[in-house]
Amino acid sequence: MELISLALLGILIVISPGADFVLVLKNSIGKGRQAGLWTAAGISAAIFIHISYSMLGMSYLISQNEMLFNAIRYACSGYLIYLGIKGLMTANEGLAKIETDTVKKRASRYFLQGFLCNVLNPKTMLFFLSIFSQLVAPDNAQNSPAFFYGGYMVALHGIWFCLVAIIFTSASLQSTMQRLKKRLNQACGVGLIAFGSILAFQS
Repeated sequence: MELISLALLGILIVISPGADFVLVLKNSIGKGRQAGLWTAAGISAAIFIHISYSMLGMSYLISQNEMLFNAIRYACSGYLIYLGIKGLMTANEGLAKIETDTVKKRASRYFLQGFLCNVLNPKTMLFFLSIFSQLVAPDNAQNSPAFFYGGYMVALHGIWFCLVAIIFTSASLQSTMQRLKKRLNQACGVGLIAFGSILAFQS
């Protein structure tokens, strides 16, 4: 029953709007579906990093080191604000129909954006700290529940954000996206700046 509750909690955490969602949406409507999918892959990879150091107990050490924790917090804040400003500056760009070769050349850029957006987020770090402190048992070398839940969270993030990228670049929404592209790009830019600012000034 505990794992079922954690599974439901994971779904709620993943689908709740946040910086990751805004970034995937921004890249999808601004640069095309492939850009959104690569961003989703970067986010999913970052979850694997969170899980790895949480199981090793490193996230607890980071959370207890105020200087290090604040350094990560400000790094994440600055990066989100940078992405938001960049989004506002390119708000007039159309809904991209990028050639496959061009997307492949820029894939690492979108992957890295998603990865850094998530891996630098101290809120995500604390979430996994609280979850894995319950799942990782010191006397259990296998830690099967932790491995299971870790894989579940990696897959859940990947599936959800890939769906976001696919849905918002679907053929049925193309005309709507074309009409709203500038406003959506601006909203995403403002959203990223807001998330970054809140994170910077939050105690």
